[in-house]
Amino acid sequence: MTVSAKIPRKLKELLDLYGVKVGPVVRRALEEEVRRRALLKIEERAKMLSRKLRHISDEEVARLIREDRERR
Repeated sequence: MTVSAKIPRKLKELLDLYGVKVGPVVRRALEEEVRRRALLKIEERAKMLSRKLRHISDEEVARLIREDRERR
């Protein structure tokens, strides 16, 4: 897939001056942004689950884990 973006002429000149290959830089930035947003979504989900499970005691959690392990 090809992605295009408009950038100021001065930035293009500087990229050329310093020999910056735009493709790898953009690819890395996009990958990092996707990873950052995925982690935020996971964090939100974990907080929501934590709120829902707050009422379950540690002993109950341990019992449920033990039962699950025994079933395997």
